[in-house]
Amino acid sequence: MIENIIDHIDQHAMQHPDRVAYDELGKTHTYGDLKAYSDSLAAFLDEQDLPEKAPIMVFGGHEFEMVAAFLAAVKSGHAYAPVDKDSAKDRVENILEIGQPAAVIALDELPVAIDSVPVYQGAALMDAFTAGRQYEQTHPVTGDENYYIIFTSGTTGKPKGVQISHRNALSYLNWLYSATFDLSPQQNVLAQVPFSFDVSVMHWGGALLSGGTMKALPKETADDFKQLFTVLPEMDLNLWVSTPSFANVALLSPDFKAENYPNLKKFLFCGEVLTTTTAQKLRERFPDAQIYNTYGPTEATVAVSGLEITDAVLAKYDKLPIGYMKPDMTATIVDPDGQALAAGETGELVISGPAVSKGYLNNPEKTAAAFLTMNGQPAYRTGDLCYMDADGLLHYKGRADFQIKLHGFRIELEEVAQHLTQSGWVEQAAAVPRYDADGQVKQLLAIVVPKKNDFEKPMDLTNAIRADLKDRLMAYMMPSRFIYRDAMPLTPNGKIDLKGLIAEVNGNA
Repeated sequence: MIENIIDHIDQHAMQHPDRVAYDELGKTHTYGDLKAYSDSLAAFLDEQDLPEKAPIMVFGGHEFEMVAAFLAAVKSGHAYAPVDKDSAKDRVENILEIGQPAAVIALDELPVAIDSVPVYQGAALMDAFTAGRQYEQTHPVTGDENYYIIFTSGTTGKPKGVQISHRNALSYLNWLYSATFDLSPQQNVLAQVPFSFDVSVMHWGGALLSGGTMKALPKETADDFKQLFTVLPEMDLNLWVSTPSFANVALLSPDFKAENYPNLKKFLFCGEVLTTTTAQKLRERFPDAQIYNTYGPTEATVAVSGLEITDAVLAKYDKLPIGYMKPDMTATIVDPDGQALAAGETGELVISGPAVSKGYLNNPEKTAAAFLTMNGQPAYRTGDLCYMDADGLLHYKGRADFQIKLHGFRIELEEVAQHLTQSGWVEQAAAVPRYDADGQVKQLLAIVVPKKNDFEKPMDLTNAIRADLKDRLMAYMMPSRFIYRDAMPLTPNGKIDLKGLIAEVNGNA
């Protein structure tokens, strides 16, 4: 049982200072480095007379110093708020306004001049990291104090800062190390997800709390397929952590298979729907590996449910379940009036328990709308439509805000996309509504990345997909038009950018 995140990581540093903690394509840093850098920076931060307990924004990419800065912040009593180096100027300005950080640690060049708070960067910051100062923790982040702040994407309006306490984080991390996932110590863990996305807690947690190595894959490399397919086999991965979309990118290479990744024995997925198509391919390419589907909103600390996807599970379900709830959390399915529904009935998923955030930073109105107390526990309205079967297994039915009405029928966009990917001709797919001038849905489109084929015309491919799906997809759910493209647009967090696609087809991109 992990009782203190900082102490647990520092313990590895004191017992095994020469063990590699971070490996960015061959540029390595040890646990000793991690403790030395974070201690020195924590000592520096203590001397800056910063507002007590206010968060510190950490701006950067996949550098080792990002992780050292996170630890330095929490050692000195401040939550860290990771902001990706590819963030737009407006996003950084919004986070500064909403988050009211005590300071900014910038490991990459900021897109905006900041004079409202101290900014530590460049040579002065590196001097603070490498000063070799000892540090005694007298006021670290503990208990219900904020450990990190993740700012959601905020595609409409301003981003929301989700407050995750040390207690919240422990709830998740102790489950990650439970028998559910059976993680081995000292693993090489893929660290591709940006730190601004809370799935990154899965990769740093899966590595640093067991003396393992974070194998960093910078965005520049991940986005260049030639580099990516050269580098991935050389990383000697044991544990794969990513969104399903990034696994689909890796699967584009026929060399992504067990023969070339002999030590890759476990896949952990979170952040978006894991389709049967993707899981089946992974089972075929990596027959001896374990594949886990997990689910959870940022507001409830990374993930709250999980399930190993075995051959039996694939045979039983067309749409993969999102798992059983972790033992300290409760799932309640409610109707629009907030009344609990019986097993098998679909409604909004409300989750309660110690992993639920205290709310959005400096945003009481949004907090009141999404968070509540249920049976004496903090609870969160997910906005996800789900049902729980008689065995307690959760099944995801889509987002309430990705539900449309066409010709009187209620249609889940994600459900249509799931069916599309079951066609033998479809690699990836999204279902996208086109609206008329009055805001009514007039057409349902399919955006498809097709598999290699010999069809002479797109219409021939469309007819083949329709024939594949005629017995699986209700007629009213069949898209009226198919649009083909080479790749899906992804959000910075590696998910299919459905909102971007909706804006694109409606001329709002």
